[in-house]
Amino acid sequence: MALALAAFVSACASPQIGTDSGLQLVQQSALPAPTREDVTAAERPYLVGPFDKLKIDVFGADELDDKEFQIDASGRLSFPFVGTVEAGGLTPQEISDLLASRLRGRIIRDPQVTVNLMESVSQLVTVEGAVGQPGRYPVIGKMTLLRAIATAKGTTDVAKTDSVLIFREVGGQRYAGAYNLKAIRQGNYPDPEVYANDVVVVGDSAARKLFRDLSPLLVSPLVVLLQSI
Repeated sequence: MALALAAFVSACASPQIGTDSGLQLVQQSALPAPTREDVTAAERPYLVGPFDKLKIDVFGADELDDKEFQIDASGRLSFPFVGTVEAGGLTPQEISDLLASRLRGRIIRDPQVTVNLMESVSQLVTVEGAVGQPGRYPVIGKMTLLRAIATAKGTTDVAKTDSVLIFREVGGQRYAGAYNLKAIRQGNYPDPEVYANDVVVVGDSAARKLFRDLSPLLVSPLVVLLQSI
């Protein structure tokens, strides 16, 4: 698909992309947010997924006091006196309410159930490249690009921060956004939000070859639709 480069260049003095790169400019303001299906749960607060670990406490029931449970591969939770419940896609509070309703009248008249997330396995963002500790990190609550990089122990001394990339899949389409960390810190444009399943790449990598002649300072985010990689 042809890149509408002429219109883009005439609109502002922003980075240019080679016409043979397999990229299509879609917008400059922000990457599209993923749907619920794209990340299993894009909404806030956190929605529990397969293999997540929970700590569940039922006040007044010693046998159910401060116990840890893991969600199975199909998103189900097996809980004493309740059996199996469909926990995948629910918030911890919704799981708490569900367990309380199932326990009510069985062993406690008015059960008070607390559910806390102990370990996130299903909702992760990947941070790669020139960061202190590359890896996969849980997305709990609202996470932005700067916070994701800080979680990965920040950028290294050799990091190229003028074109940090975020890769995201939305509705079966793959997108990439290029951001300048200095511009974000100076308030030139907002710190973009990152979601579960995003991949953040800092510094030199094969991914940067998708972009040509990126200027030293992105005055606004550059967002493209990936036609091929």
